[in-house]
Amino acid sequence: MTGLPSSDAEKVPVGTEAKSGVEVEDIAQCTAAGEISEYAVVAEGEDRTTWFVWLLVCCCTISGLLFGYDTGVISGALVTINGDLGPSELSNEQKEFITSATTLGALLGGLAAGTMSDWTGRRPVLGIADITFMGGAIGQALSHTVWSMVGCRFLIGIGVGLASCIAPLYIQELSPTRLRGRMVVLNVVMITLGQVIAYGIDAGFANVNAGWRWMVGLGTVPAAIQLALLVYLPESPRVLVKRGNMEAAREVLSRVYALASSEQVDLKLKVLHATVKQSVEIANSTTFWQRFGSMFSNPINRRALVIGCGMQAFQQLCGFNTLMYYSASLFQEIGFNQPTAVGLIISGTNFLFTLFALKYIDVVGRRRIMVFSAPGMVFGLTLASIAFHYMTTDTGGNLVTGAQYSHGWAGIMLLSMIIFVASYATGLGNVPWQQGELFSLDVRGIGTSLSTATNWAANFLIGSTYLSLMSAITPSGAFGFYAGLCLLGWLFCVFCFPDVSGLSLEEVQNVFKDGFGIRESERLRRVKREILQREKAKLSG
Repeated sequence: MTGLPSSDAEKVPVGTEAKSGVEVEDIAQCTAAGEISEYAVVAEGEDRTTWFVWLLVCCCTISGLLFGYDTGVISGALVTINGDLGPSELSNEQKEFITSATTLGALLGGLAAGTMSDWTGRRPVLGIADITFMGGAIGQALSHTVWSMVGCRFLIGIGVGLASCIAPLYIQELSPTRLRGRMVVLNVVMITLGQVIAYGIDAGFANVNAGWRWMVGLGTVPAAIQLALLVYLPESPRVLVKRGNMEAAREVLSRVYALASSEQVDLKLKVLHATVKQSVEIANSTTFWQRFGSMFSNPINRRALVIGCGMQAFQQLCGFNTLMYYSASLFQEIGFNQPTAVGLIISGTNFLFTLFALKYIDVVGRRRIMVFSAPGMVFGLTLASIAFHYMTTDTGGNLVTGAQYSHGWAGIMLLSMIIFVASYATGLGNVPWQQGELFSLDVRGIGTSLSTATNWAANFLIGSTYLSLMSAITPSGAFGFYAGLCLLGWLFCVFCFPDVSGLSLEEVQNVFKDGFGIRESERLRRVKREILQREKAKLSG
């Protein structure tokens, strides 16, 4: 069953132009009924992309590059700082402070980002993130004490938190439904590219006196580039419709869908206005705290929040970012002569398999890609745990600096990390950042803020306890523990995570009307495919 009864569907004139006069109320009623509106599907018909859309997305993804660069650069910086910050050698506690400060800042930035963007718009928040990042990067390069370094890392974290929340959300609201997943993954590709670049710069400056200052300071370059380009980017059309600025929203849509006729653009605008009508009414008639409360009291919002926060927690509790933060230190301890170069192999694997996700996320679907990739993470971490166990037999289960370890087990450990990272990059590294599509427009900023904050809270927990955990329960126990958390995350995906690939941002809300919607999402996607096939048959006939 579609949003229109079959008898009415047959009366709808063939061709987009004939449908462009449909009333907003009619579409809104179809959407409120929890079904796929045939008018909405027809409006999506002309969704070919132009250079403008890809240029727009590429400008946004510089935020991802900054995110990835900062994650990767600190790994190499920690092993080359030496006595430049005061102590002759940084202690484990000081290393944890330096890495965790960024995460704590990102937690606060992510928590504020979505709500700020509902007030200011999506684009200004990206500008604030760039300015904050530039200030933090310059401050790091000029630091001469541990605490000044920690403070600047905290400042940079605020910028990272703002960008990590808003960039995917902004991209989703500007992307055609058919390519939405792929365009958000492009942001993740840039995160992994940023990590690769960071490891390359780390390797290049590893033997330069005070080279770590160049490593962290060069982060100002992409931030400055994006800040300059933001002048040319449009605001999200959904934010413009929410503000009642229909003329500006139409202009943005006409630029995004440059190959669509004027009538097709008008229809897209009418459908967008109709499908967000209820959200706009809620946003205009409620306070922020009422909408915040609805995230927990409204069953639809609550289920979306559980999935958004659950997937972001899974992404961090698997331990991936600790590998990014400490990989150079870890590989140095187990006997690799060029630990930064080995770290580059890990970040390169992450980049290559993210490209795989870029190609297939909208084809395979979010749910399927998660269900099949997560077991690879469990296997990789379990293999690492076994390798650590046998590698450290002669050192009491712990890694001891200067000790000689089996090259065979060290190689297996590296292989296990490659398997883990490849599996992570294929699914978990990408899918949680599709979080914006889970929430309706009136609470999208709040929902993405809470989900992003969950990501950084879990990141802070893992990052600040990693070295202590390695010491307390041995490296073998720590990686076994992460494997167990990955198993729990996989079970969460199997039983709670629906696939909303191919559904518009407004159609996704119908999935959560009764439970977590795994079966309902499949039904709605099937209905939409049937409508598309019927429309194609009408046009060809």
